[in-house]
Amino acid sequence: MTPSLPTRRLGSSGPEITTVGFGAWAAGGGGWAFAWGPQDDAESVAAIRHAVARGVNWVDTAAVYGYGHSEEVVGRALAGLPASERPLVFTKCGLRWNDTDRMATPARDSRPARVREECEASLRRLGVDAIDLFQFHWPDQTGTAVEDSWGEMLKLVDEGKVRWPGVSNYGVALLERCEAVRHVTSLQPPFSMIRRDVAGAEVPWCAAHGTGVIVYSPMQSGLLTDSFTAARVAAFPPDDWRRLSPQYQSPSLERNLALRDALRPIAAKHGVSVAAVAVAWTLAWPGVTGAIVGARSPKQVDGWLAAAGLRLDADDLAAVVAAIGRTQAGSGPAAPA
Repeated sequence: MTPSLPTRRLGSSGPEITTVGFGAWAAGGGGWAFAWGPQDDAESVAAIRHAVARGVNWVDTAAVYGYGHSEEVVGRALAGLPASERPLVFTKCGLRWNDTDRMATPARDSRPARVREECEASLRRLGVDAIDLFQFHWPDQTGTAVEDSWGEMLKLVDEGKVRWPGVSNYGVALLERCEAVRHVTSLQPPFSMIRRDVAGAEVPWCAAHGTGVIVYSPMQSGLLTDSFTAARVAAFPPDDWRRLSPQYQSPSLERNLALRDALRPIAAKHGVSVAAVAVAWTLAWPGVTGAIVGARSPKQVDGWLAAAGLRLDADDLAAVVAAIGRTQAGSGPAAPA
């Protein structure tokens, strides 16, 4: 029997999802603009199936991860599971890459024809009849009105190719324009103890409008994990996108690791990993439905799974606020208003 993890409804109209979901960004492998370096496909499949066996009921991926490769790997993992045990599958569209220059930054393209084309391609790669949650990955930069892009997304919903429509990395202004056409099921923003800015506007907006929030990078792409060190940054593969991120360079790196170290007493108190504390902190914010947590192996899944049921108390949350103030790590609100 599959273990039971806590669930929350994704906004006012979405599905019941476990508070943690499997993030398949790294499953895209190496050799593209925002890669995490080389990744063994068999390990990715094993990690996905292990997460599902432990009770996780959704997987988040995107067409751009490995330029279709992550979706193919997710499809392979799904194909080995009985229909009754398959997780929900969330994916994203709106980034157009260049196969002749895999290290070029993908273009943000949400033209209606492109949205439909990407949906069909994702359905094929994933091997599913419908995408459970289809999201715009980033705001469009082709000059297309968001109402036109969102309108095409809604046509895909009406045709049964998409079950719920969502967006990622949208600000309040774009959320309001989409909501005026039809309800936005969910928003996927970056949110962690280090990257807190969306807690000031987007998360409260979603809470007020019945839009679910599934946050990405709650462990700040590895920084808020037990074993991360400055030496690991130097050892990143050449195609690991984190090499160029300011959060992994001085003086931010030292501040971030100091914040991570301040979480160790909280983790020890609850008998969990620092990573689990970092994820549970995002889940403690009103309006946040679930957190996307990446893993490159089954062992990494076990490192953060306890976050699903971990409730940080008032003392824990106060300790985080104090640590943020002391270390000056990141930006944005340190606690709900």
